[in-house]
Amino acid sequence: MKKKKSILFLINPKSGVQTKKKIPENIEKYLDKNKFDFSIEHTQYARHATELAKKAVERGVDVVVAVGGDGTINEVGSALAHTDTALGVIPCGSGNGFARHLGIPLNAQKAIEFINKAEVQSIDYGKLNGRPFFCACGVGFDALVSNHFAKGSRRGMFSYIQKTLTDWVTYKPEEYEIETPHVKKNFKAFVIACGNAAQYGNNAYIAPYASMRDGLLTVSILSPFLPIEVPEIVTLLFTSKFKESRHMTTLASEWVKIKRKEAGPVHYDGEPCEMEKDLLIEIVPSGLKVLASQGWDGTCVPMPLYRQFYDVIAGNV
Repeated sequence: MKKKKSILFLINPKSGVQTKKKIPENIEKYLDKNKFDFSIEHTQYARHATELAKKAVERGVDVVVAVGGDGTINEVGSALAHTDTALGVIPCGSGNGFARHLGIPLNAQKAIEFINKAEVQSIDYGKLNGRPFFCACGVGFDALVSNHFAKGSRRGMFSYIQKTLTDWVTYKPEEYEIETPHVKKNFKAFVIACGNAAQYGNNAYIAPYASMRDGLLTVSILSPFLPIEVPEIVTLLFTSKFKESRHMTTLASEWVKIKRKEAGPVHYDGEPCEMEKDLLIEIVPSGLKVLASQGWDGTCVPMPLYRQFYDVIAGNV
């Protein structure tokens, strides 16, 4: 008889807009007990998930499941990188960009059933001035919005849209020097996003062709645009066709250096912080083990607009 794997579920009760009260019940009901021996712990403060995941690695736990959003995944993944312990996900965040890239269902029952059938695969992750990220990082307008969103009391996509519209009215694009192994050039940019995954979350595809298994960052540089062009930009963002915009420059590289005039806000996996004016973003190939679909190639399958609309109505975002 095949030996059972040990699996730890780390539940972040503060992530996203969804209640986590039924998650333990769903785990008990839907997890395949013939494959897994499970335990559950709840995080109590910032970075607690990292501490608990590190202890799980020391105990030899096979899988640690982050029950939360991209911020929770970042905390857990930071502890699991370059270990034999795999990362699983039950997405309960505001954007869930990492889970969406892997095709993990947003419904808790289906996410648990996904775990039952998944296989362990290795993926890349990124580092922003040494700080790990697993989905995306960036500077510019999105970093500003992430900062304001994190300080707000409301979560979810509608709150994010509200913050975006408020900040957009007053935001002024900045000048950046961008260097990769292949190019060094100055850009005036509205957003510079470095993606390991295809999207920020909520099916906003900032780097639709990104792969988590190609050893490359996808660097998306959005130049300033006119107010009349906003509907076009938004449509391309949510239909995974952003690369087709005349305002978008896309680079693929193992690393990128970004120089700006002064220190300021950045974000990594949606978490905002202040960093120095010079930034180094680099990819770490095959640095993390995750639970993924059998035969998954590392890319994201874009979701049709009608499915995105359904997610909004069903409260999955």
